[in-house]
Amino acid sequence: MADYQERPATTTTIIEKRSGGGGTTFAILLLVVVVAVAAFFLISSQTRKDDAVSSAASQVGQAASDVGDAARDAAGAAKGE
Repeated sequence: MADYQERPATTTTIIEKRSGGGGTTFAILLLVVVVAVAAFFLISSQTRKDDAVSSAASQVGQAASDVGDAARDAAGAAKGE
C-alpha cells in the first residue's frame, strides 16, 4: 500500500505594505539643512579672514607711504629746502 500523507489545509497569507518613509525623508531633509548651514558659516568665516588680511595689507601699505613721506620731508630738511 502507498504511504498516505495528509495535506495541510490551504492557507492565505496577506502581506500589508506599511509606509515608513516619512521618518527617513525628514532625516535626509534635516541633514541637508545642517550641511547647508555649516557650509554658510565656513564660507562666511573664510570671507571675514580674507577681509581681515586685505585690511591689514592696506594698513601696511598706508604705513609704508607715511614712512616714505616722512623720509622725503627729512631729506628736504637736510638739504635746506
